[in-house]
Amino acid sequence: MKKLLSILAGFFLISNYSFPQYSLTVEITGIRNNKGKIMIQVFDEKEKIINQQICYILDKKVTISVNNLKPGKYGVRFYHDENLNQTMETNLVGKPTEGYGFSNNVTGKFGMPPFDKWLFDLNEDKTILLKTVY
Repeated sequence: MKKLLSILAGFFLISNYSFPQYSLTVEITGIRNNKGKIMIQVFDEKEKIINQQICYILDKKVTISVNNLKPGKYGVRFYHDENLNQTMETNLVGKPTEGYGFSNNVTGKFGMPPFDKWLFDLNEDKTILLKTVY
């Protein structure tokens, strides 16, 4: 039994060291005020949410870090929940009235941009800069 546990422990240690893991830092600027919070989601290339955070705004900016990411493609989206109702507010025609943004600073013409446009490669520790759209 001890031998089996030693072998399993060895596989665990090898698996943790055989795949590099990186950190992603997201800096969001252009927020119009310090009211409310920023709701942010990080997706893997299969459109699965792998990290979600609610962040306080300081000096009209937000910086978050996500650690232990494997090499691959990722996407980020966020919105500024100014009134703290946990919903993206829109006007009568569906245009957002609260700030939002996507990785690569892409925007959609009539709605959200295609997912593949906001994917980026992560193969080293990386910082991305996102601008808020109002």
